[in-house]
Parts: sequence; structure tokens; C-alpha cells
Amino acid sequence: MSTLSVEVSPEQQRQLERFYFHEARLLDNRQYLQWLTLLSEDVRYIIPSRVNVQVNNRARGQEDMISIEHELEGEDSMGCPHREEGYMLLMLRAERAYKINSWSENPPARTRRIVGNIELMAQGSDTLSVLSNFHLYYARPGSDNILYSGQRRDTLLSQTDGFCIVRREVVLDYAAIELPTLGLFF
Repeated sequence: MSTLSVEVSPEQQRQLERFYFHEARLLDNRQYLQWLTLLSEDVRYIIPSRVNVQVNNRARGQEDMISIEHELEGEDSMGCPHREEGYMLLMLRAERAYKINSWSENPPARTRRIVGNIELMAQGSDTLSVLSNFHLYYARPGSDNILYSGQRRDTLLSQTDGFCIVRREVVLDYAAIELPTLGLFF
């Protein structure tokens, strides 16, 4: 992905922001079934593991020396991602929240997502590569409140009625996961 974002019109930027703000509202309001309608049935949802690697001294003086890409263990590496899911698994997880015996989410967590730094990085005939950053505040009765943060690397399909998420890679900003769950939708 290029380091420079693609120049967009104010209207196109507004459309992207509205899409992401709408998605955040659906998730924070626990409207998971409506959120599923924003996903392609071919969606790939990945949360790569992030490892602490030694700095590559052979790349001294170059940005590649300390690139974040060296820390990620996802579908393209030998490592194991935290999550690697398709539509069917995401649908099962979303529907699970509405089951009477969903003990892990009883009472449901309270979340608030702040999405920002939305940048169009590449544009094809009907696809968009978009970066966004997020903070996700997570509160659960009887538990500590937690703040998740990270970057999302999305591929969106442009449709007549908006956008559809085809691929999402969530890069969390943690070296050691000491969080209550990674079962959230980022």
C-alpha cells in the first residue's frame, strides 16, 4: 500500500466517514445483525498477532528498519493470527449475542468506538483501500474499563447504495495482550 493517500473530493471523504461512523454506531448499539449487512459474503476478517522483533540493522538508515509490517503475523506469514474469520463465523458470533445462554456476554459489554484518520490509500474501478484508526472503550459491570486502540486496513467494495467491507485487517497497538477479550468486532 502506498504511503501517500489518494486525493479525494470532499464529498467522497464525507461518504467514507459516514460509512465508518454508521458502522461504529451499529456496533456500539449492539445491532450486530444490521452490521452484518455491511459485510460482503466473501469477507476476510483478520487480527494478526503482533510480535516483538529485533530491529533489522541491515536496513540501517531506511524506514524498513523499524517497519510495523515486520511485527505482524497474519495470513501471509508463518505465524498465527489472533483471528482469521469469514462471513459464516462472523455471522455465528453476531447471532450468538442474542442467545439466552450467551454467558460470556451477560450482561453485555458497553462499548464506544471513535473512528478517525480515515484515508483512502488506493482506488480501483469498484474497490477502495482505506486506512482508519480507532479507539474502542470497553466497559463491563464488575470489570475494569479497557481502552483498545489500533488501525484498520480495509478493502471496500463500492456499490450503488454505499460500501461493503470485503476485507478487514485489525492491527492492535499492543505488544502483550492483557485485555479481557478479542471477541469484539473492531
